[in-house]
Amino acid sequence: MIAIGNLRFRYAGAGFSLHVPEFRIEPGEKVALIGPSGVGKSTLLKLIAGIMPPGSGSIRVDGTELQSLDEAGRRNFRITRIGFVFQELELLDYLDVFDNIVHTYRINPVLKLGAEVRVRAWNLAGEVGLGGKLKRMPRELSQGERQRAALCRALLPQPRLVLADEATGSLDPRNKAHILDLLFQAVQKQQSSLLAVTHDHELLPRFDRVVDFHQFHA
Repeated sequence: MIAIGNLRFRYAGAGFSLHVPEFRIEPGEKVALIGPSGVGKSTLLKLIAGIMPPGSGSIRVDGTELQSLDEAGRRNFRITRIGFVFQELELLDYLDVFDNIVHTYRINPVLKLGAEVRVRAWNLAGEVGLGGKLKRMPRELSQGERQRAALCRALLPQPRLVLADEATGSLDPRNKAHILDLLFQAVQKQQSSLLAVTHDHELLPRFDRVVDFHQFHA
């Protein structure tokens, strides 16, 4: 699902650099990425998602070499094949829950918002306990409910790869376990792979594998 070789990245004008000699995630695998704040875990997720291009090296996701795509190609690939749960959630305050969940379909012509997608959105919301709150605005939701809305948005296109950046970071223990349950259920149902950045070490035994980010910081 993910195959990285000799990846190097550096922010212009900053001392930060990243070197990933080799990193692989198999189809269906659930992997946790750990390490202290500020070392580049979110940067690696953005490189894998094609949000930023690497300085050198190769990133292959679901059989596609990201460097072979231009910016528009990487964007379309990300929209259709990768579900990204951002640390900041990035829900739009002026849209209700349902419109936040389907927003990606409304702004990207590569996706088509038909009846089947709407039903899938309703079903996803019901599965995470938001079925009765689709007309509410994000400000009317708890943090855990906003997290679940962001999760639905990421899962709606039925991505082959789910990237989660601290998806449980601001939640209480009960909601942390619940969000992880939902993530695992979704990737298993869709036969997707999961790469999750987390500081919640108590959750690590539930993953197939744990990777310490220190090995990539050079």
